[in-house]
Amino acid sequence: MPRRDLTFQPDHYYRLYNRGNDRHLIFFERENYLHFLRLMRRYLIAQTLDVLAYCLMLNHYHLLVRCKTDEVSGAMQRLSIAYTKAMNRRYQRVGVLFQGQFQAIAVDSNEYLYHLTRYIHLNPVKAGLVADPKNWEFSSFLEYAGLRSGTLPRLDVLQRQFSFDAEYQRFLKPDS
Repeated sequence: MPRRDLTFQPDHYYRLYNRGNDRHLIFFERENYLHFLRLMRRYLIAQTLDVLAYCLMLNHYHLLVRCKTDEVSGAMQRLSIAYTKAMNRRYQRVGVLFQGQFQAIAVDSNEYLYHLTRYIHLNPVKAGLVADPKNWEFSSFLEYAGLRSGTLPRLDVLQRQFSFDAEYQRFLKPDS
């Protein structure tokens, strides 16, 4: 695989994403999503990064992260390999699941951080999977909206930045 131009730096934000090879599914049933989240805890969160927002879609995923170390590529590779092996075993398939290595974009402004958080949480709505982001189980929107008390996303980091942003608060609680 070609070497990544981006160098990961501690305390910087990044958007990480990947999709299924040839745009095929990477999640086939509910348990697959849950398994991927468990693997994220094991391979990413312990030492490498904080997940600030996430959304797992049918054929791709989005993560907004803050790095703790510069070892992100190795951790993401271990996550991808572990998940691919599990899916190959479970569904008697062979070969790659993802379309190459994960993609990464540095978050270089608060505006992009804000936009990216909304983009990630609205992805299932834009894809036509649900009418409201609160109806998509496999994203961190439910934690941000106070509808689930999950421990995967680090809400405190972004909530401090967006706590006084009225537009973002309306997005989280449109009925108020």
